[in-house]
Amino acid sequence: MTTEDKKFRLDKWLWAARFYKTRSLATEAIKGGKVHLNDARVKAGKTVEVGQTVRIKKEGIEFTVIVEALSDKRGSASIAQTLYTETPDSVEKRELAKSQRKAQFTNIAPPKRPTKKQRRHIIKFKQDSNELFN
Repeated sequence: MTTEDKKFRLDKWLWAARFYKTRSLATEAIKGGKVHLNDARVKAGKTVEVGQTVRIKKEGIEFTVIVEALSDKRGSASIAQTLYTETPDSVEKRELAKSQRKAQFTNIAPPKRPTKKQRRHIIKFKQDSNELFN
C-alpha cells in the first residue's frame, strides 16, 4: 500500500507535522474550531489530501499551510517541515503580528526592587496602618 492509497486523518497529520504535541491536543483544537480544512470546519477523522489548505489558530497565531506530503508517523522537526509549506501571506501576517507584540511592550519598564529608603517607607507605612486597625 503506497502513500497515495492510504488515508490520513487530519488529527494525525497535524500531530506528525508537529503543530501539536499530542494527537489529543490536535483533536481538541479541531473540535474547538481552531483548525479549518479548505476553509471549512471539519472533524478530526477527516481525510487529508496533498494540495489541501489547512488554517490553524494556535496561541493567538494563525498559520495557513498547504499540505505537501502525508504522514501519520511523527518524525524529526526537519521531516515535519517537509509535510507542508506555509503561504507567503501567512508568513507576512505572522511577522507583522510578532512585530506589533514586540512594539507593545517596548515602552514598559521592567519592575525594579525598591531602594533601601523606599523599603523603610513601606515598612513604616505598614506599621502605621497596623496600629490604626489594632
